[in-house]
Amino acid sequence: MNTLIHKADTRGHANHGWLNSHHTFSFANYYDRERMNFGVLRVINDDTVAAGMGFGTHPHDNMEIVSIPLAGDLEHKDSMGNITVIKEGDVQVMSAGTGVTHSEYNKNKDKEVKFLQIWIFPNKKNVTPRYDQISLQDIRKENEFYQILSPNQDEQGVWIHQDAWFHLGNFTQGTTDEYRIKKEGNGVYAFILEGEVEINGEKLSKRDGMGIWNTDSFNVKATENARVLLMEVPMKM
Repeated sequence: MNTLIHKADTRGHANHGWLNSHHTFSFANYYDRERMNFGVLRVINDDTVAAGMGFGTHPHDNMEIVSIPLAGDLEHKDSMGNITVIKEGDVQVMSAGTGVTHSEYNKNKDKEVKFLQIWIFPNKKNVTPRYDQISLQDIRKENEFYQILSPNQDEQGVWIHQDAWFHLGNFTQGTTDEYRIKKEGNGVYAFILEGEVEINGEKLSKRDGMGIWNTDSFNVKATENARVLLMEVPMKM
C-alpha cells in the first residue's frame, strides 16, 4: 500500500472577501508542482461563499465537475437551461464536454453557503454537456460507506464519464468500515469532512486528505464521530 497525506493546514488558501477557498491541489494563484492532482482527480476546492454572493457566468470544457454542498443553499444556472438550487444532502454533477457556461450563487442573503467543488478529468472528450443532481436522503446510511457516484447511470448516485466511484460515510466514534477498490489500478483519495478517523495507522482530522493506492482494500476507523468522503479514481491519466 502506498499513501500520501495532505494536512488541512497545508492546503492553498485564497480569501477574496466574498469567497474563502481552500485548495487541496494547485488552483488559480496557488501552485505546488508536487500537488497538481491525484490520478485523474484534479481539483478539490473547499469553498465558503458570503451571503448573496457567488461565481459569475464562466466557461468549462472537457471536465467532470462534482459539487457537494455542506451548508446553505447554492443556486446553479447554466447554458443548458438548468436553474436549480442544491443544499446539504444533495450531490450535483456536470459533464462540461464540448463546452458549457454556468454560474453559482449563494441563494440566501443572511448566511454563508459551504460546498466542495471537485474536478475530474474525463475518459471521453467532447461529449455532449449534461447536468444532474440528486438528494442523498433516501440512500444515506449510518456507520458504513454508501455510494454517491459511479461510471454507470444505472447504479446508485450520479454518474460521470470516468471509472470513478465516490462514497460517503457517517460514523459514530469507535466504528470501522472496510472499503474495497472497485477497479484494478485505481486509488482512493479520502477527505475528512468532520471529526477524526484512523486509516492505515494514520490519524486524520477535519479537512485532512489521504491518498491510498496499490492495495485492494483498507479500513477506516472513527476515533471521533466523523464524516468521510472517499473518491476512487484511476491513477493513470
